[in-house]
This record gives sequence, C-alpha cells and structure tokens, in this order.
Amino acid sequence: MKRVFSGVQPTGNIHLGNYLGALKQFVELQEDHECIYCIVDLHAITMPQEPKVLREHILDVAALYLAVGVDPKKSIVFVQSDVPGHAELSWILTCNSYTGELSRMTQFKDKSKEKESAPTGLFTYPILMAADILLYDTNVVPVGNDQKQHIEICRDLAIRVNNKYKTKSFIVPEGRFLKEGARIMSLDDPSSKMSKSAENIHSRISLLDEPGKIKKSIMKATTDSEGIIKYDVKNKPGISNLLNIYCEMSEYTVKELEEKYQGCGYGDFKKDLVEVVNEGLKPIKERYEEIRYSGELPKILEDGAKRANLISAKTMNRVKNNVGLGIN
Repeated sequence: MKRVFSGVQPTGNIHLGNYLGALKQFVELQEDHECIYCIVDLHAITMPQEPKVLREHILDVAALYLAVGVDPKKSIVFVQSDVPGHAELSWILTCNSYTGELSRMTQFKDKSKEKESAPTGLFTYPILMAADILLYDTNVVPVGNDQKQHIEICRDLAIRVNNKYKTKSFIVPEGRFLKEGARIMSLDDPSSKMSKSAENIHSRISLLDEPGKIKKSIMKATTDSEGIIKYDVKNKPGISNLLNIYCEMSEYTVKELEEKYQGCGYGDFKKDLVEVVNEGLKPIKERYEEIRYSGELPKILEDGAKRANLISAKTMNRVKNNVGLGIN
C-alpha cells in the first residue's frame, strides 16, 4: 500500500474549504492507503499563539479529524511536536536548502509583505513541511492546488540529498491535488481562497458554525447583478464558488444544478444552499461533540505518536547514517 501524509494547523476552527479540499480526501484515502495524519502544531507557532488556546485547538482539530470520518484504527493520527524527528530532519534539510529558493516562496512573500522583518520560522516553513512528508517515506500528499510550490521544493530537497550523498535517503513524493473546479473560495471575495485568518467572519463557513451564522454568511455571499445561475469562474466567480460548494455537499453536478435553478433567482438558490450545508455539517457537529469531551482523544493521540515515532525513527537512522551524523 502506498503511504499518505498530510496535516492541518491547529489555528482555529476548520472551515469548509479545509474540509472539502483536504479532509474529505483524508477519509477516502484511508480505505486503500496507509495514512498518516498530523496536527501540525510546530507550523502553528511560526505566528504568535496563546499557549492555552493552542492546546485547545490541537484537541479541536483532532476531534474534527475523527468527526469527519478519519478512523484512528485505519490511520495514524498524532500531534507533530510529539515526534522529535520532524524538527531533527528539518535541520538536516535546512542545511541542504538555499535562501534563494525559500525567498521565492509565494506564501512567505504574502505573509511578510510590507513588513521590515518576518519570523525566521515563516521563512523556513517549507523546509519543515518537507521534513513532515519525507520523514514517513511518503508516496502521496493530498493538498490543495495552492500548495504545489511546497510539494515542488519538497521533491527538490529529496532529490538533492539523494544525489549529494549518492544514496536513497528519501522517497520522492507525489502531490495529489484537488481538481481546480472544486477549490473553495472566500464568500465575500471569490478571487481569494477561503481562509481562517480573514477579518470578515462571513467570508468563511467553519464546520462548527451555528446554523444561523451559516445562513447569514451564505445569504451575504458575493454574487453579481446578472441573476443567472451559471457556472463561469472567469465572469461569475461568486455564483461559481457557491455552485462548487453545493456540488461538494450534495449529489448534484454543476450541470444538474444549472438546470434545477434555471429561471430562479440567487435568493432561492442561496436558501436551498443554506439547507444543504447545514444538513451536511449536522452529523459532523454531533460526532465532534461526542468525541471532543469524551476523554478518549489523549489516548488516541498518544497511540498515534507511538506509531509515528516507530516509522520516523527508521527514517532518521537511515538519513543520519547516509549524511554521516553520529558514530554508527
């Protein structure tokens, strides 16, 4: 079986874009892959975090993993900082990377824009992400299309180290990218992806949002003045984004929805979408409440960390031997 690795930052409630773009893939992949899913708390501290809040968010994300259908018996679920190999391998990769390639990363440019200085962790973030992936001899990485650059640098680092030391230290992973049409964008600005950090709370739908908030966010969503429900990302990005959400949360195709709402206004379409989203998220919320406060999460994460450490230790022993670290 091919091995899969992916992770989500514990920096707040997981939104619909995370769920449809990543977590649904997590559940599908665990049926015929060996899956390793991480709560990447080391990545979270590249930006300021309140320690108590961060710990709560770690448990929130773990509970949501399980609530959407990730099975800890089929998949390994753990917290990144509980496996020392992530930081250790990150340093080895840092010593084999270059400031030029890191400075070209789009995410760093965006987050450091108009700042005189930025945290070093933000600059080296792609190296830690590469370490996360390479640590587990990962074959497949399910990510959104906006993460292609990170997968490319991960592959470059794996190939570079393999060639430099004339050994096969790493498996070179492949990205499994979401089809472009299914990317979920911001509700108030469909030119930008849905984000946890956006100031406007109505720009996103979080998995644990109350029905009233979801209704308000959808009804306020940006569309256009044409009033025709048609999929056209270039000319009608707002309604196209809502159609994507409707499709992903139901059994309908875009074409079927266009036919279903022919002659209808945006108001009727949005009201139905509110119902579809609320019904789709209801079982996730119920399952989340059962898991989050049941007391079982720490044991699941502890078991996951033990399993992850066993795999990562083998990789680290091989890599350290190949690059000449230690005396064995």
